[in-house]
Amino acid sequence: MNPTHLGLIAGLLTSIAAIPQVAKTLRTRHARDISVWQPLLLSIGVALWMIYGMLIHNLPLILANIVPLVCNALLTGLKLYYRNDTA
Repeated sequence: MNPTHLGLIAGLLTSIAAIPQVAKTLRTRHARDISVWQPLLLSIGVALWMIYGMLIHNLPLILANIVPLVCNALLTGLKLYYRNDTA
C-alpha cells in the first residue's frame, strides 16, 4: 500500500466516523449520552485542519475535513437542541 492509498483510506474513515452518531441522535431525538465537548472540539480541530489545507493549497486535506466538520457541528447543535430532553 502506498502513502496515497493510506491517506485516502484514513480520510474516508475520519470523514464518515460521525455519521452513525448523527443518525442515531436524529432517530432517537435525544443526545443525553453525548458530551457536548467531544463534537465541539472535533469541529474546531477539523475546521483548523481545513483552514490549514486552504493555506497550503492541499485539496485532499480540505475535502477530507468538510464532512466531519459538518457532522460534528450538526452533532454539537443537536446536543444543544436536545439538552433539556430527559425522556
